[in-house]
Amino acid sequence: MAAMVNAMSAVSHDAVPLIALAAIRKQYGGTGDVPAVEVLHGIDLTIHAGEFVAIMGASGSGKSTLMNILGCLDRPSSGRYAFNGQDVALLDADALAWLRREAFGFVFQGYHLIPTESARENVEVPAIYAGVDAAARGERAQSLLARLGLADKADNRPHQLSGGQQQRVSIARALMNGGRIILADEPTGALDSHSGTEVMALFRELAAAGHTVILITHDRHVAAQANRIIEIRDGCVVDDTGQNPGTSAKTMLAASLRMPSAATGRATREDFHEALRTAWRGMRINRSRTFLTLLGIIIGVASVIVMLAVGEGARQKVMDQMGTLGTTIMYMGSRVPPQGGAAGLITAEDLAAIEALPDIRRVLPVIGDPVMVRYGNKARNLYVFASGEHMPDIHHWKVAQGRYYTAAEDRELAPLVVLGHEARRQFFPDEENPLGKQLLIGSASFEVIGVMQERGADSGAQDYDDMVFIPYQAGRARVYQAQTQPDYVVMDAVSADSVIQAEAAVRQLLLARHGGQEDFSIGNAAARLQAEAATRRSMTMMLGLIAAVSLLVGGIGVMNVMLMTVKERTREIGIRMATGARQRDILRQFLTESVLLTVTGGVLGLALGLAIGAVLIAANVPIVFSVTAMLGAFACAVATGVLFGFMPARTAARLDPVVALAGE
Repeated sequence: MAAMVNAMSAVSHDAVPLIALAAIRKQYGGTGDVPAVEVLHGIDLTIHAGEFVAIMGASGSGKSTLMNILGCLDRPSSGRYAFNGQDVALLDADALAWLRREAFGFVFQGYHLIPTESARENVEVPAIYAGVDAAARGERAQSLLARLGLADKADNRPHQLSGGQQQRVSIARALMNGGRIILADEPTGALDSHSGTEVMALFRELAAAGHTVILITHDRHVAAQANRIIEIRDGCVVDDTGQNPGTSAKTMLAASLRMPSAATGRATREDFHEALRTAWRGMRINRSRTFLTLLGIIIGVASVIVMLAVGEGARQKVMDQMGTLGTTIMYMGSRVPPQGGAAGLITAEDLAAIEALPDIRRVLPVIGDPVMVRYGNKARNLYVFASGEHMPDIHHWKVAQGRYYTAAEDRELAPLVVLGHEARRQFFPDEENPLGKQLLIGSASFEVIGVMQERGADSGAQDYDDMVFIPYQAGRARVYQAQTQPDYVVMDAVSADSVIQAEAAVRQLLLARHGGQEDFSIGNAAARLQAEAATRRSMTMMLGLIAAVSLLVGGIGVMNVMLMTVKERTREIGIRMATGARQRDILRQFLTESVLLTVTGGVLGLALGLAIGAVLIAANVPIVFSVTAMLGAFACAVATGVLFGFMPARTAARLDPVVALAGE
C-alpha cells in the first residue's frame, strides 16, 4: 500500500491529471439470458486537483455510473482509469478501499446515513477504518458538525433530522478523513430550495478551500455554480467547458497522499471495538428477534449442562450401586485340580503375595457358616462372617452406628462383633444403643462395637443384614477352630477396567507358587462389568445426541438471524464500503456480531443451567456439575457462532459496493 502511495505522490502534478479516463466503457448483463446493455460508451475525461466540476445529464444518461467508477465503487468493463498517474485496474480490493477512505468523500442524494447511528457516529465511520482512535475521531466529528451548523444535533439519529441536516451530516462524513475529492451525486435532489442553496454554498466553500469537488446533477442551475461543466448524454461526453487546475490545491493533495495508510493493528482494535458496539446496539434495537435467537442458544447450552450433570449424577449413583455389587471384586477358593489329586491349600503366604500385585488393592480372606448366636434368652442360627478390617471398604458398605474393628484388633484376636441391620433388630428391638453388649457366638463371648447400615440381599444370596461380622483371626481361634484355610478369598482390583488383567496376574502367580497345579478357582463379576460398560456407552451416546441436537438448533438460529441481518443492513454495508471498509473489515464485523450473540447466549445458558441444577439439587435429584462440561458447552456455543456465522459474514463481505448501496 505504501508503495502505491509513494508512486502517486512521486508523479509531477503539473504533468499528470488527478483523474484521467480513456475510452471507458461500462456494460451490464451479457451473461446467460440477460441481454448486454452498455451504459458508458468510450468516455475520455481528465480532472485536475482543485477543480469544481459538474457532470450534468438527464436520468439514465450514465452520470451516476460514471461517478461510481470515479469513486472506485465500480470497475469499468474496458478502458483505462488512472488516478494520479496510477492505473486503477492494477489495484486490489484493499488498495481501492484505501483510495475510498483516504482520497474520496461521498455525498449521496439519499444521504445514505446508517439509521441506528447518531449524527456524530455516522461522521466518524471513515475514521474508524483509518485507524483513528475514539477520542480523536470524536473530537474531529464534533468539530465538523459544528462547522456545518449541527453542533446541537450530534446525538440525533437520522430520522430525527431534516433532509438538509442529513445532507450536511453526509458532507461532514465526506470530510472526516480530509475529503480531498468530494463526489456528490444529486446532493440537492431530495432537498427543498432553501436547503439546496445552503448545501451548494458549502460545496463552493470546499472548492475555494482547495478540495476537488465533482458534482453529479441533472439540474442546469445547480451545474452552473461549478467552474466546469461536463455534459453527458446516452453514455457519451457531449460538452465540456474546459479545465481549470489549481496549483496550490494540487500541492495540498500530493502532501495528503504521502500520508501512510493507517491499516495497522490499532485499526484492527478500533474495528473490533466498533463491531462490538454495533452488534450490541443491533441486539438491543431488535430485542424480540434477539431474544428468540438467544433462546435457542440458551436452551441448547442449558440442556447440555443439565443433562450432563443429571447423567453424571445418575451414572455415579449407578456406579456406586454397582460398586456394592462388586464390579472390582474377584472371588478365589481352593478346588481339586482338573487332572485330579488333592484339593489346593490357600496359605497366608499366598494371600500376602497376591496383595503385593500392582493390580490388586486389597485381599480379604473369609470364613463363614451358620452358627448359633445368643443374647439373653434369645437364640438364632445366624451366618457368622469372619473377615478382615477391609470388608466395609471392599463391599462399599458403611457402619451406621459405632465402628468396625481394626487390623490391630484382628491380629490381637479381639472378641468383637459388628451386627447386621436385621440382626440388631432381632436381638435388641427395644434398646437404642446395643454397643457394649455381649453376644455368645458358639461358645465364645463377643462384644458388640457396631451396627452396619441396612443393605438387603443380592439376588439368590443370603440376606447380608441378617449376619454378624467378627475379626478373621478371632473367628479362626474362637469359632472356627477346625478351619485350616479361608472358605474363600475376596480380592479387590484397583479399578473395574483392570479386573481381567488382575485375574490373569493372580492366576499366573498361584500357578507358579503351586507347582503348576491349578488347584484353585477364580471368578469375577464379568456380567456386572459388561452392564457397567453398556450403561456408560448408552449414557454417553444419549448425552452426545442431546448436545449435537442442541448445538445444531442454536447454530441454525444464529445463521438465520445473521442472514436476515445482512439482508436488512445491505445498504449499511455499502455505506461502510464507500467510506473505506475493506472486505475483511465487513467480515470481521458480522463475524463478531454472531460470536457476541452466541457468547451472550452461552453465558445466559450457563446461568440457566446452574439455576435448574440448583432446583434439582433442592429436589434431591442426584446431580453432579462438571466444570469441563460447562466450559465445553460454552466453547461449543461460541464455535457454533463462528461456524454458522461465517457464511453470512462472508456473504456480506463479498457484496459489490454499488449493489449494496442500492439495496434496501
